[in-house]
Order: sequence, then C-alpha cells, then structure tokens
Amino acid sequence: MAIKDWHEDDRPREKLLNLGAEHLSDAEILAIFLRTGTKTQSAIELARSLIAHFGSLAELLSAPAQDVLAQHGMGVAKYAQILASLEMGKRYLDSTLKTGSSLNRSQAVKDYIHTQLRRENREVFAVLCLDNSLNLINYEVLFIGGISACSVCIKQVLRHALSHAASQLIIAHNHPRADTTPSVADNQLTSDLMQACRLVDIHLIDHIIVSRNETLSYAEHHLPPFV
Repeated sequence: MAIKDWHEDDRPREKLLNLGAEHLSDAEILAIFLRTGTKTQSAIELARSLIAHFGSLAELLSAPAQDVLAQHGMGVAKYAQILASLEMGKRYLDSTLKTGSSLNRSQAVKDYIHTQLRRENREVFAVLCLDNSLNLINYEVLFIGGISACSVCIKQVLRHALSHAASQLIIAHNHPRADTTPSVADNQLTSDLMQACRLVDIHLIDHIIVSRNETLSYAEHHLPPFV
C-alpha cells in the first residue's frame, strides 16, 4: 500500500505536522526526506531497510557515499536530499551557537561538534574560539591524522586562538574506530593545553570526544583537569 493510501494519522508528514517531530520514528523522519520508495517498497519501508542494513540512522548518515548509493532504491537524488538535510542541521546549529546563548547548554555544543566530526574517517582535532560572552568566533579543524592518532601542536593552537582574539576555547577530536573513552595521550594533551592557555589568559572550557554514535564531554564528566 502506498503511503498516500494510509490513514492520515499514520502518514509521516501529517504526523509531523499534527504531533511534532519528536513523535516520529527514525524511519519516518528519513522517509520524509526520501519522499518516494521503489516499485515494491514505500518510502517508510525503504527507510526501514536502510536503517536495518547500516545498523542505525547515525551509521547510515555517517556511511561513505558509495556504500549508501549501492543500496537498492537509493539514487543520487535521494542521497542528495539526505546530505542537504545534514547540512541544514549543521548550519542551524552553527547559527544558534553564534548567538552565544546556546553555548551555555552542554548538549547544544556536543550536538554541534558531533555533526561536524562524526563523518570523519581519520582522526582530526578541532578548535572552537569563543569570546567572553560565549559567542562562537570561529570553528576550525587544525590537525588531521590517521585512523587512530592525530598529532597536535599546542603552540599552534594558541597562535590560532590569539589570532581570533579568543578569550575562551573548546577543543574537540574524534575516534573514528573506537568509542569515546579518553586515551592517556588525550588526558595529557588536555592537561598540557589547559596550563598553556592559562599563561596567555585564555580559558579552556571543555574537551569533547566524538565517535560515530557517542559524544563525551570532559567538563560534563568532571574528568581531569576539569575537576
């Protein structure tokens, strides 16, 4: 049965408008962006099969383009719609963080960094430069490493922060092939960078680690040196 023939309360778009996005399943949300299915599947059935194949909506959205396009029913147009939805989310989070108020909410910051880093297949290190009012001045990936490591130069981080007149910093990196558990090297870098920031009167607010499905905040978990 085509979605147009379903009862109105069961159609994803009508359900979204009548009840709100929070009442939709991952498959229903995805189906709205897919718009159409195949000859044998509705858009929701296609969405469910895609999510089942990749394991979760997050894994689907993080998967390489060639893997997604190889799935039956996924053409370039549908994939472009998914990429556009991701970019819209990124830009929305970016615009809200630049107002400053969202940076007072840990979840908003984690969501923003997760959208930026979750698709990276190599370990990268990023810096968010902030002013005294927690307005986002600049977000930039400063270092790119391999699958399991990324070398970070503390002096270069400080030069970058000073060049943007930042008074506060958030640093972040990803674990492409692991969970968000900090390594000994992660902990040492965080401690060393906090000490270096103090010397130039910059406040290191947080260090955030991102994996495909998780985000960890040092400050939120009171990990050293955020104790």
